[in-house]
Amino acid sequence: MAVRGYMEFLRSGKVKDVYEDGDHLVFKFSNRISVFDKIIPNIVPDKGASLCRTASYWFIQVEKELGIATHYLSTQDQTTMLVKKFRTQERVRTTGEKNYVIPLEFVIRYYAAGSLLDRISSGKVSASDLGMKSMPAHGEKLPQPYLEVTTKFEKFDRPLTRSEACEIAGISGEELDEIFETALRIDTLIDRNAAKSGLIHADGKKEFALDDSRQPVVVDTFGTADEDRFWDREKLLKGTVEEYSKEFVRQYYRRIGYHESLYAARSAGKSEPEIPPLPDEMVVSVSSLYRKMYEMLTLNRW
Repeated sequence: MAVRGYMEFLRSGKVKDVYEDGDHLVFKFSNRISVFDKIIPNIVPDKGASLCRTASYWFIQVEKELGIATHYLSTQDQTTMLVKKFRTQERVRTTGEKNYVIPLEFVIRYYAAGSLLDRISSGKVSASDLGMKSMPAHGEKLPQPYLEVTTKFEKFDRPLTRSEACEIAGISGEELDEIFETALRIDTLIDRNAAKSGLIHADGKKEFALDDSRQPVVVDTFGTADEDRFWDREKLLKGTVEEYSKEFVRQYYRRIGYHESLYAARSAGKSEPEIPPLPDEMVVSVSSLYRKMYEMLTLNRW
């Protein structure tokens, strides 16, 4: 299916630019990179192509192998994707609505890492919440998948309770459970490919819409180095966490103290410090990582 002549620009996100083409949307993946809701003032060569090609691969596999509906229609080139269009709204006001993007993000964590550790340290998440007797260490496997729901259209993602999520999204508890079951099935597929390349799938984020039968449809992108966290399996068995995802970049900004100063400013309601650019040598490393992740996850050559 080809993109038709005239496209209307809708919005520019942290990573991709979105256009409307009749009843479809066109995603144009950029080489921008962001962390902590801040766009880094660097361009990372091949990053957009890695995200587009990896996400396209997963959409095709999810439909073919699992029979799960997605919004994917076709890939126009290495950085352009055509998808079905669903209505977007920050909050669903009427129950029983159809054909809309669920205004939530669905996160499943299998290991202790990232912002989960921050919330454990601050007391916002307890060991019992994770089904554990003591606080987990970085890289420790959780006894069962930890399911989280956050806001999608707010300035910063905010963790929600089950009832808050259902109210904002206009879904029932049964529909929420069905969405998570669908996400878990997808993760099984991701796990299988990751294991073939010596990787562990530590966590990931997915987004969904409801179609005209209120059945879940996978939207946006997933299973890439941006949305998901992957680790080297052999090194983890030896007690070392080696990142194969955008977390590699987040850790750089933690090391230089930017993360701490940013969140201190946010907590105090002060002006946020500008995020500094990545060093040139790190841009080269990050670009290489995204190309490598395409190969490791899809088992295809770049």
